[in-house]
Amino acid sequence: MSQTANSRRNFLKTGAIAVLASILAPHMVLAEEADVKAALDKLYSGKTMAAGKIKLDLPQIAENGLVVPIGIDVESPMTDADYVKAVHIFADGNPLPNVISYRFTPECGKASASARMRLAKTQNILAVAEMSNGQLFTAKQEVKVTIGGCGG
Repeated sequence: MSQTANSRRNFLKTGAIAVLASILAPHMVLAEEADVKAALDKLYSGKTMAAGKIKLDLPQIAENGLVVPIGIDVESPMTDADYVKAVHIFADGNPLPNVISYRFTPECGKASASARMRLAKTQNILAVAEMSNGQLFTAKQEVKVTIGGCGG
């Protein structure tokens, strides 16, 4: 292969990477606490939230932000008159603050779920449980991330 062909190929690769980076870079902006607050206001219009009823199962230190396990368990009798309608999980340092949303019905028997999520950096995880009577409960925990999972 000639030196000219190799230079042209490298130039095209570099150009393609630059174009791709300019397209993706604006979407890599990380959320902040204000973004989480705005998402909460959109969902709950400033309703009062109380601490309690939610048990978060998160590691204090996540070795790899690509696969951070999360478990939630909400105290509730899960009857037709008293049950958990939804649980929303927010992360204040990810590109999108609302990470996971779960919907429950009395037929679920238990308001419990687990998943794995990506975390870009060390940040706070906030869970909000919406009860059938309109009450809101929260739990918050910081997770230290040693290797970022969202480009960090």
